[in-house]
Amino acid sequence: MLRIMQGTLNSFQKTMLQWNHLHAYNAVHAVRLAGNLDLARLTAVLNHQLAARGLTQLTLDCQRQTFHYGGGEGKLVIQVVAEGGDPLARLAAEMERQLNTPFDLSGKFIPFRFFVVPETEAFRLGLVYFHAVADAESIVLLLTELATAYGSAGGGRRATPLMLYPRCYDNLLWQQPRVIVRRLMGLPAQTRKLRSSLRVPTSDPADLNNGLRLFGLGPDRLRGLVVTAKAWQVTVNDLLLALLLKALTPLAGNQTASGRRKNISLGCIVNLRRDLGVDSPQTFGLFLGSFTVTHAVPEGISLQQLSVDLCHQTTAIKRHRLYLGAAWELGLARRLLAFFSPAQRKKFYQKNYPLWGGITNMNLNSFGPGGETPPPPDYFRAVSTGPVTPLVLSATTVGDQANLGLSYRTSIFSATEIEQIQGSFLETLSELQRRQ
Repeated sequence: MLRIMQGTLNSFQKTMLQWNHLHAYNAVHAVRLAGNLDLARLTAVLNHQLAARGLTQLTLDCQRQTFHYGGGEGKLVIQVVAEGGDPLARLAAEMERQLNTPFDLSGKFIPFRFFVVPETEAFRLGLVYFHAVADAESIVLLLTELATAYGSAGGGRRATPLMLYPRCYDNLLWQQPRVIVRRLMGLPAQTRKLRSSLRVPTSDPADLNNGLRLFGLGPDRLRGLVVTAKAWQVTVNDLLLALLLKALTPLAGNQTASGRRKNISLGCIVNLRRDLGVDSPQTFGLFLGSFTVTHAVPEGISLQQLSVDLCHQTTAIKRHRLYLGAAWELGLARRLLAFFSPAQRKKFYQKNYPLWGGITNMNLNSFGPGGETPPPPDYFRAVSTGPVTPLVLSATTVGDQANLGLSYRTSIFSATEIEQIQGSFLETLSELQRRQ
């Protein structure tokens, strides 16, 4: 029996459900497994493991905003990507296609899809999920255990039902009166920052289609990133935000030269499991917060100065736990959007919450399912941009390297511009590496 089979959606889940009505709001993880593909065995293992964990036959009630897992054996059909060409390019193309392919929420469904990209004596296993059902940590733990089960002669250790969405955490903010006061006191300053932030130009606000580019940071570049962050007394996440800000600035062109909008704002996702006391790998759900940073990028500003300035912002946010206010802000935006038409909803965030990009950053070396080793180093993630953030950098560190996924709205960024952003990242990181 499942410990919890039904419950109420939290604010992030409700918002993601609303976004999904505008464009598919999915995320994709992919891991590389050694050995030749046994499709029949893989299909059987995945169907059995999902059923044993209680992750099948999901029903979403959009009116009541509740969920219910019916259980039972899954009937997954795994997509096999045609062979030929560069494996990483084929992986990126399939992940991009999956980001843009919605799940059918009209009845009972399995909120996961799987695909494989065959290689020589290896293959990449991709897991696509409707983002409202889980956060990245839940999926990392799930995909790792699925891969382990497939690779074990006996199907791996016996799968046990997960603790599904143990509680709705929306009331957590109201248990933190100091956070509420600071959020309210900070609203005027946040409003000024957003009003001073550049809006991203778009060729078609109604087009939320996603493109995707994948690339990796080898051991030397990653070491340069980590060593530099320590030397500058900032976090790796602060430095990644600064790198993204630097890379995006040339695309703003002359917009920063005149007018009151001279800043660029970025978003960042926060894992709330520690705040919520969720410490079991058997806990499956979506426990996220978020925050934004805003900064001008005048010509000549150094990466170090930019990183330190952003660190001051993020340190204050983390010290006062202001990222807990994301649930409140999302709830307010969700209620406002209910009065708008679908076309107006697609333009709402770009006009009122102008972000140029965002980051979701995970270090898989810091945890493993049940104390086991983390996933293999060749692990990629990507997430739909949604209506809020036109570009998302998904950074995943595992072993001695990091893999990056850049998902972007194709109506805002061209493939050439994304190539420029990638080039800026790699060039700057190579320079940091040479300084060591």
